[in-house]
Amino acid sequence: MSASRSETASALGPDEPERQRPGADLLAALLDGMDAALCAFDADGVITHWNREAERILGWTAEEAVGRRGFAEWAVRSADADDVHERLMAVMHAPGRQVHEFALVRKDGGRVLVRTQSAGVRGADGRPAGVYCAFSEVHAQIDLERSIALSEALFEDASWGVVLVDVDLRPTVVNAYAARALGTGRTALLGRPLGELVVQGVEELEGALQHVLAEGAPRELAELWVTVRTPDGERRRCWRSGFLRLASPLAEEPVPLGVGWLFQDVTDAKLAEQGADRLRFRFSQLHRAGGAAAECEDPMEAAATYLDFALAGFADHVLVDLLRGDRLVRAAASPSGAPGPVARLSGGGIPVRYAAGHPALQAVDRAGSVRASAGAGAGAGADASGAGSASASASAEEWAARRQWPRDAVHALCVVLRGRGRTLGVVTFLRSGARPAFERPDAVYAESVAVRVAAAVDLAQALGA
Repeated sequence: MSASRSETASALGPDEPERQRPGADLLAALLDGMDAALCAFDADGVITHWNREAERILGWTAEEAVGRRGFAEWAVRSADADDVHERLMAVMHAPGRQVHEFALVRKDGGRVLVRTQSAGVRGADGRPAGVYCAFSEVHAQIDLERSIALSEALFEDASWGVVLVDVDLRPTVVNAYAARALGTGRTALLGRPLGELVVQGVEELEGALQHVLAEGAPRELAELWVTVRTPDGERRRCWRSGFLRLASPLAEEPVPLGVGWLFQDVTDAKLAEQGADRLRFRFSQLHRAGGAAAECEDPMEAAATYLDFALAGFADHVLVDLLRGDRLVRAAASPSGAPGPVARLSGGGIPVRYAAGHPALQAVDRAGSVRASAGAGAGAGADASGAGSASASASAEEWAARRQWPRDAVHALCVVLRGRGRTLGVVTFLRSGARPAFERPDAVYAESVAVRVAAAVDLAQALGA
């Protein structure tokens, strides 16, 4: 404690016994425990305090520094001494703090650039009594300022979402990008459970956050598909996410403060990528189907071959109904109870008794495609008939049974078969509830398949097969 005794003695007076100075040890401990270097000058510019951080930066001990007048002839070059002294002492008569940068001299003769914050000290009578000066190496100060600037930029101008989550998995800080992605305001998110914001996928998100708190950040980015509840309704989004475990730098052992979650919305790119993959696969299926169908002697077998290849990754069932007069007759179908190839029905097929407004009949009337789903309301591309629109209380099985489809059918796509200017029939693709509803790109693919099936059916009819 020799350095502390020198500081305290200089500040309180050499004639007062140390035991009569209450708080002297506490003052010395506070000064030595500071992360910043600190020195103080009296009204005459004599150094009265010098803490351990100042000693670490410049190498001069408190015994060597306290009692000197200014930095001249020891901690600053002679050419700079007057300027440094005037700038430091000028703050004694000025309001507020002043920031300066000085090149000081270390005890070993090296020079170090420091940034100082100085302010005047007033005595009990209100008159200027001295100056205190806190300083640190410029590069350390710049590192701190850079870290602060980075934090502010992340939470204001970043082109990706940044969310700080506490150990209870509740957002504590949210930047503008993340607030937009979550469909709410920045302050409205704070302290709310993630389950209030994310309808689907919250288990995967919370699982990732819990893993980071327990094990640390993963090395790879994670792509999370979530459904977000917004004022405009629910939205399905894909977020490419990275995670960082936050720990207190002040604790002796790492204490988790939460998780830093950074993410970008890559939904459009992922959907485009999936669409491209799907298009390549479907083109490959058509190419393979064409090669296999060319080897079939029976045109109806060729038609079934096209449908077998089309079902892969596209639908769960397929039905082929051909026009005989003004009625549709079942000509081929995939097995409804177990997987298997599309088979031609023997005995000339079974007439189907579709009710008026059935999607297959609509496709014949429109000479186009019709999409339908269980529970879908009337509208473009939907099953719009009274018999074809399922009521809110009807189950999906009842909806499928009334249309004479397999009971697991939830989504349907009926595509007309046309050849040589004539309507030949309808091919119906069916999906279960495990698959999404048919969309316009699906209808385009089904129409491409139907063109090939219709050509085979037309040939079979021409040959009398």
